Amino acid sequence: MKKQISIPFFQIICALTLSILMSSCEVFRKAPERPSVSRSSGRRNTTTAKRPPARTPSRKATHAAKPTYSRPGNSTTSEIPEVIQVARTYTGTPYRSGGNDKNGIDCSGLICSVYSEIGVKVPRISWQQSEYGQEISKLEDIRAGDWLFFVPEAGKEGYVSHAGIVTDVRSQQEIIFIHASTSRGVREDNLFSTYFKGRFVKAMRPFSQL
Repeated sequence: MKKQISIPFFQIICALTLSILMSSCEVFRKAPERPSVSRSSGRRNTTTAKRPPARTPSRKATHAAKPTYSRPGNSTTSEIPEVIQVARTYTGTPYRSGGNDKNGIDCSGLICSVYSEIGVKVPRISWQQSEYGQEISKLEDIRAGDWLFFVPEAGKEGYVSHAGIVTDVRSQQEIIFIHASTSRGVREDNLFSTYFKGRFVKAMRPFSQL
C-alpha cells in the first residue's frame, strides 16, 4: 500500500517541477538579447542612449570674447592735433586709480579715454600699451603723439608703471608730454626733467607716419 501511494505522489512532484521550469523558460525568452554585430557595417546594433558631445564655442564667439583693439597704425599723423587737443581737455583732472573720466583718471586711463573719444580702441593697461604700435629706438626720433613709458625707480629695470602722450617737441632736451600724475592730476611735464629722465624706458608710436 505504501508503495502504490508514493508513486502518484512522486509523479505529482515531477509534474509541478516541470511546470515551473516551463514557465521559467518563457521568462527567459522575453529577456532582451545581446546586441548583434551588423554584417554590413561591422558595428554593434544597440539602443543604448549616447551622451551628446560637449558643445564648443564657435570661432566667432571665441573672437567676440576677446578684447578687440584697433590695429596699430590705423590712426595717422593727421589725427595727432586732435589727440593732443582732446588730451589737454583733461588737464587738472584729479588722479584716481582705475578712473576713466574727468571725475578721476589714471595714466593709462588717460591714453585709453583720449583715443576712445576719436574712435580708436587701444589697450587699457599701461604694460599692454607699451607693446602697442612701433617702438621708437632713438630719443631724437620722438614726435608729438608718441607714447612714453616709465618704471617706478630711476636707473633700475622694472615693470611699466606710468605712461603719457607727447604733446610737443620743442628741442632735443625739451619733450613735453601729458600724463596723470598721482599727486597733481593730469598735467604736462618735460621728459628730460630729473624725475622722469631716469625712469624713462621706451617710446611707442601708435600711428602711421603718413
